[in-house]
Amino acid sequence: MTVGARPSGGLDAATLDRAHAELVETLRALIRIPSINPPDPPGAERAAADYIAGVLADVGLRPEVVEPFPGRGSVAARLRGDGTGGEPLLLLSHLDVVPALPDGWTHDPFAGDVADGYVWGRGAVDMKSTLATQLAVIRLLAHEARAAGRDPAIDPVPGLTRDVLFAATADEEAGGHQGIGWVVDHRPEWVRAAAALTECGAVSVTFAGRRFYPIQVAEKGFAVYRIVVRGAWGHGSMPRPDNAAVLAAEAVTRLAEPGPPRITPVMARFLDATAAALPADAARLLRAAADPDPRVGDRALDALCDPMYGWAMRALLRDTISPDVIRAGFKYNVIPGEAEIIVDCRVLPETTEAEMRAEVVRRLGPGLAAVSAIELVIFGPPVEAPIDTPLYDLLEATIREHDPDGIPVPGMPPFATDAKHLAPLGVPTYGFSPLRLEPDERFLERFHGVDERVGLDALRWGLPVLYDVVRRFCG
Repeated sequence: MTVGARPSGGLDAATLDRAHAELVETLRALIRIPSINPPDPPGAERAAADYIAGVLADVGLRPEVVEPFPGRGSVAARLRGDGTGGEPLLLLSHLDVVPALPDGWTHDPFAGDVADGYVWGRGAVDMKSTLATQLAVIRLLAHEARAAGRDPAIDPVPGLTRDVLFAATADEEAGGHQGIGWVVDHRPEWVRAAAALTECGAVSVTFAGRRFYPIQVAEKGFAVYRIVVRGAWGHGSMPRPDNAAVLAAEAVTRLAEPGPPRITPVMARFLDATAAALPADAARLLRAAADPDPRVGDRALDALCDPMYGWAMRALLRDTISPDVIRAGFKYNVIPGEAEIIVDCRVLPETTEAEMRAEVVRRLGPGLAAVSAIELVIFGPPVEAPIDTPLYDLLEATIREHDPDGIPVPGMPPFATDAKHLAPLGVPTYGFSPLRLEPDERFLERFHGVDERVGLDALRWGLPVLYDVVRRFCG
C-alpha cells in the first residue's frame, strides 16, 4: 500500500516530547490505581474510569462513564470527523489487571516507578501502556481541534473524515461480560465502528537477526472447565486407589499432555511470511515446527528459538489444556472423596466448545471420565479479522515506514482479548499496540508476570505509529 506523508511528521519535536511525557505520566497514574480483577479493592475499575474521564475532559471532550455493576466502571468518548469518510475507528482498551503479589518484584507492582529506562508495574504491558498511548493520540487530536478554534466535543477535528471512538472497559481479565459485553448489549453506539484497534499486536520480535511485527488478526478462544473427581472417603491409615486426590493427579497428568498440532490458515500465513524473511536454515526449522508429528516439531522449535518463543509457538499450533487449580482434602488423615480441577483450555479457530469438551473427556479416558463431572465455567469463541482490507494494509505500511528494517506479518496471540465481544456487531478487530523492543527484551514473559514493565523508548516509538494510523484511516 502506498501512503502519503507521515502525519506525525507535521508535529514539531516539542509537541511529540510533551505527548510522550504525558503518556508516561498517564501510564504511571493508571498503574497506581490497582484495578485488580476480581475486584480488590472494590471500585478500582470505576476509579480508573473516572481518572480517564478527567483526562478526556481536560482536553475539552465530554466522556461518559457507566457503572452497570458495583465498582466496575467503563468510559467512552468520541472525536468527530466531518462525516464524509465512513464509519468510525474504535480504539479499545481494558482497565482491569490481574493480581500481583509484591514478593519477587524489583519495584512495588502498584507504584508506577520509572527506573532503568522502563515504567514498572502491574498493567504496564497488559494493557495500560496501550491505553495510555491511545489516550495520548486522542489528546493530540483534541489539542489540534482547539488550536483551530474548534470545540473538540462537538466540532470536527481538522482533517478527519471519520469519527474516532475511544472506549476503556472493565472485566476483560474475567471474560469481559461486565465490561465490553455489557457495552455491546446496552451501549453499542460506544463501539460500533468500521474496525477496532486493541492490544497484542505490532510489538517487535527479533528472531534469527530479523525484526518482525506480528499484527493480531485472529485470537484463540477459551473454555474454562471445573472438573470434580469423585472417589471414596476413608481413613488415611488405609490407602486406597479411589482416593480422589490420587485420581485427580492422574487426571492432571493426562490433561496436561500436549495434543496434536493443527495449522490454521492464519498460522499458515504467519509461518510462510516469517520463513520467507529468514535465512535458509532458520526457515527450514520454522517450517518443520508445523510438522504433523509433534516430535519433529518440538525438536525443530528446541533448535530454533528461545524456550519463551517455543512455548508460544506450540500453543499457537494446537488446542491447549492447562490444569491451573487443584483442590483436594481438608485433613492429613482423611482420604478425600472429592477433588476439584479447573482447567484453562485455549481453542484454535474452527474448534467448538463441544469439540473441546470431547477432547477433555478423551484425555481423561473412560475410567476417569466415569468418576468426573465436567462443568463449563465460561467460553469465549475464537475470532478472526480479514487481512485483505485497506486498514490492514495501512497497519503494515505504517510499520514499514517507521521501521524500514521491520517485517510486519499477520499473527495470532495465544491468549484472548475483548475482540470476541465485538464480533457479534460485525466489527473486525486488530491487535495493534506498536512497540519497538530491544532484541533481548522478554516481552511475552511480562504478561501476568513478575516485574511487568515497558520501555520508555518503545513507547516513544509507538506513539507516532498509532497517531499516523488513526490520522490516515480517519483522514
